Amino acid sequence: MNFNPNPRQFSMLSKVQELGSVSVEALAEQFGVTLQTVRRDVKLLSDAGLLSRFHGGARLPSSTTENIAYRQRKLLNDAAKHRIACAVADAVPDGCSLIINIGTTTEAVARELLRRKDLRVITNNLNVATILAANPDFEVIVAGGVVRSRDNGIVGEATVDFIRQFKVDIGLIGISGIEADGTLRDFDYREVSVARAIVERAREVWLAADHSKFNRPAMAEVARIDQVDVLFTDLAPPSPFDTLLDEAGVRCVITP
Repeated sequence: MNFNPNPRQFSMLSKVQELGSVSVEALAEQFGVTLQTVRRDVKLLSDAGLLSRFHGGARLPSSTTENIAYRQRKLLNDAAKHRIACAVADAVPDGCSLIINIGTTTEAVARELLRRKDLRVITNNLNVATILAANPDFEVIVAGGVVRSRDNGIVGEATVDFIRQFKVDIGLIGISGIEADGTLRDFDYREVSVARAIVERAREVWLAADHSKFNRPAMAEVARIDQVDVLFTDLAPPSPFDTLLDEAGVRCVITP
């Protein structure tokens, strides 16, 4: 389905992301529209796979075993991802080395990194590589492995072995979910193995994750929050994540 949400529908998605689930009546009151309008918007968003409907309300897809489709993830929280990307790019010093993993947030970061100079970037994301190759000042190294057709991510044991050859200044990772026990989680175990290797081979680990990733379940553990040095996000983390971050000594950058 070729569907691009309008600003109101994007705002509805953000509200559902924030609350987990919300009633049609609450959405109608929030946005000053009729119940019929909300039901129509919710149906369109549901048909596009961006949320799930239930009687009288809407929620986000909540499978712990399968992620939302790539095209749909690109639409979710697009403005938040852009703000996070700008903050990350501002913090990356010229002349440093990075490993960047798979994800729509890291792709947003790649677009903002084009204004930096003299970067050496290793990535298992063909989309990131294509974006960064536009800057002739950069050296872009693409990991070997199996290419996933759904999102152009490169995964598998060959990818892990390739990543382990390097030691970089910054390992920049996106994530599917952060659970209340402080674990960072994702869906594809092959992707998880690569992300673990990135965490191991980085002098600093930077996590880019919008507010919807907090309390989102996923099957496989990538790392723990105390392995992260800096978190870039768009809203103040809710409890208990604020305490977890403080205890782990993670610097939290909240975008304006």
